[in-house]
Amino acid sequence: MLEILYEDNHLIAVNKMAGDLVQGDQTGDEPLVEKVKTYIKKKYNKPGAVFLGVIHRLDRPTSGVVLFARTSKSLARMNHQFKERKTDKIYWAIVSPSISPQTTTLTHWLKRNTKMNKSFAHDREINESKKAILHYKKIKNIDHYAVLEITLETGRHHQIRSQLTHIGFPIKGDLKYGAKRSNPDSSIDLHARSLTINHPTTKERVCITAPPPAKPEWSFALSD
Repeated sequence: MLEILYEDNHLIAVNKMAGDLVQGDQTGDEPLVEKVKTYIKKKYNKPGAVFLGVIHRLDRPTSGVVLFARTSKSLARMNHQFKERKTDKIYWAIVSPSISPQTTTLTHWLKRNTKMNKSFAHDREINESKKAILHYKKIKNIDHYAVLEITLETGRHHQIRSQLTHIGFPIKGDLKYGAKRSNPDSSIDLHARSLTINHPTTKERVCITAPPPAKPEWSFALSD
């Protein structure tokens, strides 16, 4: 079942489950974009092919807000908006409670290794690296862990995972980036909590928020 977070004639946003692909890959697993097309086709009884543009992506083991465009005009406008960094993205991540400082800005240079499908953070600029900036603050201590709220300034490949690992605090469950153990469902505890955009036609500011997965750690994070 899809969890629809926002829907109009121009855009549709879904709360992606950890494990879902946004777009198809060599695995042949049905991607989220096709599931949403099927939803639109059935709901609106649309004949023929359904247009649905992929605006951005989340890593497969990550959950949270994914936004799609329902028209080519919306897709072009949203692509421009993301390129110009006129969107606000907030993520939640579960890490070790000893993270310090509790609020800071991380600036690194990330270099992607395509063979490993992994990015490595460096303290100084190196050849073929890209500058990566994020801000985090600890918002909650939970049993054996802490929840961070992360705001991205740049959108690099595996940016949050790479930068947090570089400072010694990999995301819970993220074996690829140095976590001590995996999660039973193969997810990582990184959640795209909200996405704020300018609507492609009305220009109004729209904030789309996704509830985190129904897991004890996230339940603790939401509790008072």
